[in-house]
Amino acid sequence: MTQQSRYVAGSLIVVVLLGTGVAVAHWGLYGWTIFAIFPLLFGGMSTWSFRPHSQLRAAGLGALTATTPSLFFLLLGQEGLICILMCLPLTIPCGAIGGWLVYWLMSSLKPATGIAALLLLPVATLTWDGSAQPRVYKVQTEVIVAASPEQVWKHVISFPPLPEPQEWFFRAGVAYPQRARLEGTGPGAVRYCEFTTGAFVEPIEVWDEPRLLQFRVTENPAPLNELSPYGAITPKHLHGYMISRRGEFRLIPLPDGRTLLRGTTWYQHGLWPAGYWRLWSDAIIHRIHLRVLNHVKMLAEEGRVELGP
Repeated sequence: MTQQSRYVAGSLIVVVLLGTGVAVAHWGLYGWTIFAIFPLLFGGMSTWSFRPHSQLRAAGLGALTATTPSLFFLLLGQEGLICILMCLPLTIPCGAIGGWLVYWLMSSLKPATGIAALLLLPVATLTWDGSAQPRVYKVQTEVIVAASPEQVWKHVISFPPLPEPQEWFFRAGVAYPQRARLEGTGPGAVRYCEFTTGAFVEPIEVWDEPRLLQFRVTENPAPLNELSPYGAITPKHLHGYMISRRGEFRLIPLPDGRTLLRGTTWYQHGLWPAGYWRLWSDAIIHRIHLRVLNHVKMLAEEGRVELGP
């Protein structure tokens, strides 16, 4: 096959992959296929088409080519900048592996067989992506408050507006809590934790004042506001893929009238590879916990000073 023929064939395969990627995203299959296998194939096609002269160049070309789908999705308005940036630490290494792997296959005895096998990978991964069930994950955060559990409790069940955050990811569009309000008291009351994208609706299941507040979550707002050159966009993964299931605040008395305040969230996400995406979701939920717990800490400690020791 001539070099020009390889360019044409490689370009056609890239177009097919891009079109398939748009369809997969439209179906809501955010998994191994779109985040790992497609970048690997893009990296492999670049090596097959351009024939780099070393393994290092093949890996570099594959890594660079793997950014093409991300830019394509951004330009089409299918994804926002935040999610694209979150994908790159996964897609770029996959592209590098694809470029290196095809370079290695081309030096083997049966390169055509190996490359054809790579092109069949999406069939297997799409089956996984369409049938895998998300696990429930747990994130727990603690702070120590220089106030008694009784003083802390009243700021746990509801609290006034928080100051605006300084963290770059919240300013970039990741949803963050602004205030909480409570309707009713005791089991059956409903707590509304209001975020920048809407309110979490949290019916209370356990009201053990001033030790434990447990609730389930019946409504989840979007996890972020996407940044896009086209203004507000709503990719499918913004609804129904990052789901908080339940949560609790546990207040543990400590010596000297202090309180260990522990916040816990149980959540699911429908993204794969789950281990990679959990790094992001756990970190963001932990920062959300800290934002709330530190606000409660400040309010409780200020109240203790006003009332005296």
